[in-house]
Amino acid sequence: MRSALSKLEVVRPRRLTEALSEMAEAASRERPTPIAGGTDLFVYLNAGELGATRYLDLLGLRELRGIQVRRDAVVLGALTTFHEIRTHPAIVRRLPSLAAAAAEVGALQIQHRATIAGNVANASPAGDSLPVLLAHDAVVHVRSVRGERAIPFERLYTGYRTLATDPDELITAISIPTPPSGAFAFFRKVGTRRAQSISKVVFAGLLASDKRHRSVLVRFAYGSVAPTPVRARNAEQALIGEPPSAAAAARAQQALARDIAPIDDIRSERDYRMTVAGNVLDQFLRAADPRFMRGS
Repeated sequence: MRSALSKLEVVRPRRLTEALSEMAEAASRERPTPIAGGTDLFVYLNAGELGATRYLDLLGLRELRGIQVRRDAVVLGALTTFHEIRTHPAIVRRLPSLAAAAAEVGALQIQHRATIAGNVANASPAGDSLPVLLAHDAVVHVRSVRGERAIPFERLYTGYRTLATDPDELITAISIPTPPSGAFAFFRKVGTRRAQSISKVVFAGLLASDKRHRSVLVRFAYGSVAPTPVRARNAEQALIGEPPSAAAAARAQQALARDIAPIDDIRSERDYRMTVAGNVLDQFLRAADPRFMRGS
């Protein structure tokens, strides 16, 4: 059953302070559900799966727009769309895996509406951008009438579709540190078809080496293999301090089984996801340095 639109209230603040005041209202009145591009909420509304009747339209807030390129980080306003991400020269150059993920978010129409904060707040473990943000040590900036705070992305999700934010807080920006010079970044999404599908496995990797070719920065981040996006920390540790070799790659593969625990669901099966997770890790290591497959 579709939601009855005549029963819904949409609040359209003109300034961020007004939006925060709406979020902070007393519990005696329904706190509004934030909405921007609406690419997920509209689907739920159409299916009658949303119980909320008040919505806070953030799309007109200029304070939440814009991309800032700093020496040590790229800062994305909450309303930055995936089209803006995939076409921004500095992001393509500094954060190529984020640009690649943005190009996988639905069709062009969706990319022109869907926002980075919406993808983060939706908290789906299959969210295309989330492993990239996790692998790159992103920080989520939130704000309420009580003030601002920064939440490391790795601490943002406390459970399935559950965020470590308070009910009156809004995501205002996401900052992503610039990777070390020479670091190799990688993104891969595996779905039912080549494009416009929900991922069975989504992966982001980041690897940097010292002058002796020893791995000094290793990040493996996965989506769709756990209730939240996860770092494969055991697999990462298998490579830290090691030069590229087939033996090191094999140790990382063995350790991966201790990092992820996919389930059978409507989109895929556990065994398939485990196999694909290992395959994309192999693909990343081969692309980063062929010696991971040949030996040093």
